[in-house]
Amino acid sequence: VQGSGNVGLGTVEILDRLGAKIVALTNSKGGAFNRRGLELDQVRAAVTEGTPLGEITGADAISNEELLGLDVDILVPAALEGQITEGNAGKVKARLVAEGANGPITPKGEDILLDAGVLVVPDILANAGGVGVSYFEWVQDLQGFFWTAAEIDERLLGMMRKAFRDAWTVHKDEGCDLRTACYMMAIARVADAAKTRGVYP
Repeated sequence: VQGSGNVGLGTVEILDRLGAKIVALTNSKGGAFNRRGLELDQVRAAVTEGTPLGEITGADAISNEELLGLDVDILVPAALEGQITEGNAGKVKARLVAEGANGPITPKGEDILLDAGVLVVPDILANAGGVGVSYFEWVQDLQGFFWTAAEIDERLLGMMRKAFRDAWTVHKDEGCDLRTACYMMAIARVADAAKTRGVYP
């Protein structure tokens, strides 16, 4: 995972609960790598205290560029835009790249990944949870009725699962990449809403 902010650290926590082994985490100052898996208590402490991740006991210091080329199953660029480019996409060994940040892969970089058979879960899908929860907040404020954190999590999980299933269906049916599938869905939804509402002042 590249990035140890809310998205990056949150991703680490969720992946850990799902049974994944987190082998590397970086931030703007570099990061930590341990093939056997990082100790998440040490990671949390380092992030909270502002200690360089490269100083975590039992881990090797690693740069952001080195992280992108690690031999891993999943890569999550969750820091800045433009991290995977035409110049370094060929070094990516992960078979799945999920965009936690907005636009971390350039168009030419993504072409290289797709040609190599890498599954790219685009930002418009992978990091849409924040917008989903903002919608939930709006609905609750509008109604003056509030849900518990558990109810929010359940609703968000249902929303995200449906979004992925819908995008995957378009991806398979149309023979396009997931980003294009998401854009097709988004445009269709906006067009349908415009037709339904008609001319609206």
